[in-house]
Amino acid sequence: MDPDMNEDRERIEIELLLEGIYRLYGYDMRSYAYNSVRRRIWHRVQAMKLQTISALQEKVLHDPKSMKQLMKDMMINVTEMYRDPSLFLTFREKVVPLLHTYPFIRIWHAGCSTGEEVFSMAVLLHEEGLYHKSRIYATDVNEDIVDQAKTGTFPLRKMQKYTKNYMLAGGSGAFSQYYSATESTVTFHPFLKENIVFAQHNLVTDRSFNEFHVIFCRNVLIYFNKELQDHVHHLFYESLAPLGVLVLGNRESINFTRHADCYEMLNYKEKLYRKVK
Repeated sequence: MDPDMNEDRERIEIELLLEGIYRLYGYDMRSYAYNSVRRRIWHRVQAMKLQTISALQEKVLHDPKSMKQLMKDMMINVTEMYRDPSLFLTFREKVVPLLHTYPFIRIWHAGCSTGEEVFSMAVLLHEEGLYHKSRIYATDVNEDIVDQAKTGTFPLRKMQKYTKNYMLAGGSGAFSQYYSATESTVTFHPFLKENIVFAQHNLVTDRSFNEFHVIFCRNVLIYFNKELQDHVHHLFYESLAPLGVLVLGNRESINFTRHADCYEMLNYKEKLYRKVK
């Protein structure tokens, strides 16, 4: 069979699957980076021992459990507390002094995943004497992931690494003072959740919902195509207050977006940008 015909058929199947998901469930993944989407779809096809993407489409459209399984594959949740500690150290040095000048602080963690970086920020703000006047909005497209993040509970086996990250990020105390531990998990103390709002939010289809002094969105945009990246950058631009700070992942940039000239670079290595116009 003609390889080009196979590729065309595969692309059609993927487009039909994504269109069906959007129409039935409201999740719009039609503008995600094609190669990434293709890999994840085939992973689910093989995991379910199916033969074709069309067979997966039938499962997903008729069985919400199959849809949940596919969503877990599509929304890769790669995160850790104080991920890239040098970023959080730079945030303390470059951004915290700006935050001290505000009477109230609003921070948006877009694509918060299971909440590790959200609680990292809560601890950081507490140590800098800012948490009492802060509100952190933690959002993700996957409602199940948001519910998990709300618990503030993480595997105990990861805390050695997270403690090291905390120290490298400029932590000023004993990290263990912020959580209680069981044999297998740790749960962060309730006071750290008091100023966090967890919610489901879709960067593709939902609009801005507040004005923020800081927006964290790290290593989410790399999974979107250029058109969708531009759309999300416009959403962030509209959502940032004047002189607000945008924090991107180390593989992301505002270069070549329509708002590139509206920011100044606070730190190139850590991808910290300040909105100046």
